[in-house]
Amino acid sequence: MANLVEATTQQQFEDFLARAGKCLTVVHFQAAWAPQCGHMNEVMEELAKEQPHTTFVKLEAESVPEVSEKYEIASVPTFLFFKAGEKVQRLAVSGSPGGAAENSTEDLNQRLKKLINAAPCMLFMKGAPQEPRCGFSRQIVALLKEHSIQFSSFDILSDEEVRQGLKTYSNWPTYPQLYVNGELVGGLDIVKELAESGELENTCPKAVTLEHRLKTVINQSPVMLFMKGNKEAARCGFSRQILEILNGTEVDYDTFDILQDEEVRQGLKTYSNWPTYPQLYVKGELIGGLDIVKELKESGELVSVLKGE
Repeated sequence: MANLVEATTQQQFEDFLARAGKCLTVVHFQAAWAPQCGHMNEVMEELAKEQPHTTFVKLEAESVPEVSEKYEIASVPTFLFFKAGEKVQRLAVSGSPGGAAENSTEDLNQRLKKLINAAPCMLFMKGAPQEPRCGFSRQIVALLKEHSIQFSSFDILSDEEVRQGLKTYSNWPTYPQLYVNGELVGGLDIVKELAESGELENTCPKAVTLEHRLKTVINQSPVMLFMKGNKEAARCGFSRQILEILNGTEVDYDTFDILQDEEVRQGLKTYSNWPTYPQLYVKGELIGGLDIVKELKESGELVSVLKGE
């Protein structure tokens, strides 16, 4: 099919966009390890037959990192739509086909509870603090920063299951939603009232230094893995590989999703003088990334290192 192609380099990707001119180009950012991407490729093949004037491009997200980073691809499968070389639309597909039906309400509630308690002060918003994607989210972030409130955030636009489930779980139909110590405080109007009455600082934890925050997160569990995604769903091949190795040791560990917290993602690189992810810590000390964990496994030392022996 002439209009279904694969880009393996940045130059190829740019050439396909240039050749398409003003016609629509659909780019599928995929990963070989993600089964849902295979399903999406089948869908794309059928669409390519029906839409001969549209160019469909398959791109292995991790093999062409300069393109993935430019367009902020955080998960696969993700589709970007281009016209005249400019991005006009983004569509991220979450979960595998039929996956939602398999997750019981109890499982979802456990997941929501864990997210709500992920930090003393948790904000569920549209977008991220660095780039809010609605006016209400922008206003509440500005208020929290103005009052030096330390908070973590979750982008509800990145996960439809969380977005819909949290409305029912907390009986609160709109976003943003702010939680302190696992309890719902409310939305923008309530945060505004607390700020005006001077109670916001007493309700929410005050900001701590980044170094103190990083130390706290690193020591959250004896074995801590900082990765893209979480135990249930890795969002890059390196993170997926390190999960498989750790799961094989049967040693308990916890994870932190750096894609959900830009401050931790950037700060930890400097704090530990280690520029890439994933990063593994045992009892507060950096062990290293995927290569080092592989070496420890091959030498038979991994389990004793994880146990801090």
